[in-house]
Amino acid sequence: MIVAGFGWRSGATPMSCEAALALARHGCPGITALAAPDDKVGLLAPLAERLGLALLPVTAAALTGVATATRSRASFEARGTGSVAEAAALAAIGEGARLIASRHVSPDRMATCAIAQGPST
Repeated sequence: MIVAGFGWRSGATPMSCEAALALARHGCPGITALAAPDDKVGLLAPLAERLGLALLPVTAAALTGVATATRSRASFEARGTGSVAEAAALAAIGEGARLIASRHVSPDRMATCAIAQGPST
């Protein structure tokens, strides 16, 4: 399983998320799912549907305390983790997940995307 995790600011659009995904997935194997905090996952629904990918909601509890490669003060204050995108990708996969692309920021600075891979892929 290869999951693209997302985080974003208020006012982000699906296009912001798609741009962050395009930056993060450069050189990565094929994505099998998208993940985001469960209270915000609706923004990704159009993108997931268009790409034919599963959409995985991640609970706040699953995000809190996930060790990430990058660290944003805003992410830590809002969600208890250094990168919501990285934490969402890792938490969606679960045990044995590893980052294969740390967070990438969309050109409009509204969304981030990171990619994690599970142990069986």
